[in-house]
Amino acid sequence: MIKSSHFMPTFVKTLLAQRWILIVAAVVIIGGGYFFFFRGNGGAAATLTIVPEDFKQEVSVSGTVVAAEHVDLGFAESGRIAGVYASVGDTVRAGAVLATIENGDLAAAVEQKQAALETEQAKLLSLQNGTRPEQIAIDEAAVTKDEEALRDAITSAYVSADNAVHKSADQFFANPRTSSASLAFSVSNALLKAQVEQERVLLDPALITWGANISDPSFATKAPENASAQAKQYLTQVATFLFDASQALAQAQTLNATYQADITTARTVVASALASLTTAESALAGARGDLALAKAGTTASDIAAQAAEVKAALANVSSAKAALAKTVVVAPFTGIVSKMDVKPGQIVSANTSTISLLSTGAFELETYVPQINISSVLQGDQAIVTLDAYGPKVTFTAKIVSVDPAETVRAGVATYKTVLIFDTTDVRIRSGMTANVVIATGEKQGAIVIPTGAITYEGAHTYVTMASDASKREVAVGQSSSLGRTLILSGLSAGDVILLTP
Repeated sequence: MIKSSHFMPTFVKTLLAQRWILIVAAVVIIGGGYFFFFRGNGGAAATLTIVPEDFKQEVSVSGTVVAAEHVDLGFAESGRIAGVYASVGDTVRAGAVLATIENGDLAAAVEQKQAALETEQAKLLSLQNGTRPEQIAIDEAAVTKDEEALRDAITSAYVSADNAVHKSADQFFANPRTSSASLAFSVSNALLKAQVEQERVLLDPALITWGANISDPSFATKAPENASAQAKQYLTQVATFLFDASQALAQAQTLNATYQADITTARTVVASALASLTTAESALAGARGDLALAKAGTTASDIAAQAAEVKAALANVSSAKAALAKTVVVAPFTGIVSKMDVKPGQIVSANTSTISLLSTGAFELETYVPQINISSVLQGDQAIVTLDAYGPKVTFTAKIVSVDPAETVRAGVATYKTVLIFDTTDVRIRSGMTANVVIATGEKQGAIVIPTGAITYEGAHTYVTMASDASKREVAVGQSSSLGRTLILSGLSAGDVILLTP
């Protein structure tokens, strides 16, 4: 009883001492949290001013270092083996081509797409540089040439009209070049006869005026469009006269076949002259339009449109190269070929292991990527690795060499085994070491990124709290990094200020 009475007070004292220790620790934790979240200014909440930054899209997983054994390789497409470039036992370097299937059409497609890309890039560069002075000079010369062509067409039309009247028609007129010009034969239709004779009287003044305009020295220096329009009026007048004259000849009591043939020929020549004028006018208008466009230069919308064409052409090249890459097996790292189950002419199936590669002394890293992240993890992605044995300040670089197509269920969660290989050999790396792996899956420049803890979730909606009035603003969120930061797709802009604690 005496021992018991002495033991109880000591036990109680120990409990009381431990209780005070816990109370002090709680006060320290609460005080530290208060200092972190409510710094000064009477308890004002911590804020964050939005500044665009580069956001690295990452997947963070844990893994284990294992002794490298081998990697099974195969073709992503079915086909006939075109070439085998290594044998079992050969040491090959990373990037070496081990085997290919027939891909001549795909290689040609790459060259074709590359040529199309270069063409679009040249067009973009031309637009960005603007119209060269040489091109403007060429366009100006084209305008001058087409002006001369139109003047020649006007002169030729005058000659054709003059010959049609004075040579083809005047042979059956009496006093043709006077105001008393009359047909030299009888016509049953007196009204038609009078109309033809009146048209003949009016043609001489028109032809005289037309000829004077052509002979004027200013005709060779002025823009010929007005002269062309006037020439078309004169030609139409002559064409009408010739048509009526042919009608009168058809009603002549005594038909002269030579007259009729001459008038028919004259009508054809005048119609051709009228068509030539129209063609020359169109050519000159086109040349003037080209010159005006060249002098105006390139618009921003034209450059933007061509830049889009370049992007499309670049995407076509990437697509063609990706298709070609599926016909080639490349060594993902330096190693020794341990299996080569293909030979030229053999038909192989897609996604079938036909080649194996054994690494030369390097260690691999096995990780299991959860299904929510596997879509963004690709073969060839780079990763930063830290080993628990050396702490977070010692980093190593590695690259993904394979991702299992089938899932591995771990703790009830579907994961996918992913194998990485270290970029360099290092004596510090040993089999069995545990590792933390951060896989870089992409990077977005000038992004809006905030701490994940600043976001609140209400059903299907996500919000941040604005510092100005503590109001909620809905935002669209993207990926989150392994450092606890989340990409904001919309809802925030540079300069906005939010509360770090919603």
